[in-house]
Amino acid sequence: MRRAVFAIVSKIPPGKVATYGQIADALGTSPRAVGRILNSNEKLVEIPCHRVVMSDGRIGGYKCGVERKIELLESEGVEVKNGRVDLERFLLALEVNPKYD
Repeated sequence: MRRAVFAIVSKIPPGKVATYGQIADALGTSPRAVGRILNSNEKLVEIPCHRVVMSDGRIGGYKCGVERKIELLESEGVEVKNGRVDLERFLLALEVNPKYD
């Protein structure tokens, strides 16, 4: 499961975000499980978990702190207003891919 989560997250391009729920749905698990796996990410550059947000656009947690997550998102062109990302503008449509299983 860990490899599958990291595989999906590594494909989120700069300027886009995905939600914990989207990733969970693609893998048949829970958003909390995805969050726990991302919290264990030691390769923050290779696996850009800062591009994963909550289902309502709130930023969510980040190993290096929420402010750093916001800085990274904004540096990639994602606007964060009042602690939220506009999902209508920045949400990536994830494809369910059997190779993630």
